[in-house]
Amino acid sequence: MKTPVSFFEPFKLSSLCVRTLLIVAMLSASGCTIYQSIGKSTGSFLHPVSGHDFVHIDNDKWDREHAVLYFYRTDSEWAADEIEAPSVYIDDSHYFNIRNDSFTWLVVSPGERHIAMRRPLLGLEGLNSFSLSQIADALLEVEPGRIYYLRYNELSEPTQAHPDLDPEHPLAQGDLQLVTREYAMQKQEIVSTRFLNSDLLAPNHAAVSIVEANEDADYERQIALLEEERELELERLEREGKYEPSSWYWPFGGGPSAPLEADQKIEKLEQDYAQLELERERREAAESSGWWFF
Repeated sequence: MKTPVSFFEPFKLSSLCVRTLLIVAMLSASGCTIYQSIGKSTGSFLHPVSGHDFVHIDNDKWDREHAVLYFYRTDSEWAADEIEAPSVYIDDSHYFNIRNDSFTWLVVSPGERHIAMRRPLLGLEGLNSFSLSQIADALLEVEPGRIYYLRYNELSEPTQAHPDLDPEHPLAQGDLQLVTREYAMQKQEIVSTRFLNSDLLAPNHAAVSIVEANEDADYERQIALLEEERELELERLEREGKYEPSSWYWPFGGGPSAPLEADQKIEKLEQDYAQLELERERREAAESSGWWFF
């Protein structure tokens, strides 16, 4: 039986939320990376899921150049009594908090997707590399045209392991696991859940395509890796005597005696990304053409 909430409890929570917001504002000003879901982490005890029964998304909502990730959480008394629901992040961006007996989906770009789950405390979840409660932290290699099912349950693990995953893979153990379509479609699995709708009490940014956000994250990650590669290449050339130091009278001179391979890779990556942005602009223009609002 659920313990009734006292009349004063909402006021206590409101006061704590105000303090939490002040803390977040101060940390943000300091340049820290803050993981938080303030105003989005409402659990099923306070707000049960009320969306439609499970159904796969229409084919016209995604193309086979991309992939679909389904997330679902099976029903349990533990999850039903939850005050705050855990957050789901893709490529370090928060998208939703998954409540009891619910499902949702995201269309993602192929490649290595970083999937993380954190449990909040008054909406706060972590600071930089520190997490209050890290539920999952995994890299999933996503292939175009495929559909993936990710099952979350803190009480019981799936009875079947996913055949494509190494047993040591983070998504092959723990509370969040990748399961096969056949397993997910069993009774009391994803087919028994309801859609995690977004509303004022528990807003989310799921059930959409996040392909562009994934592409941007991939670009930033690759640029950072190439910058590190460039520094290592400069150090190697200097050791090999292929680096000309700047003179005492002109500090802006000097440099490697040959073009850097890393610079060529960075230039190619920047050109590809510029082309990608141009294609996005053309696509947006095509979608909006023919409609004028006055």
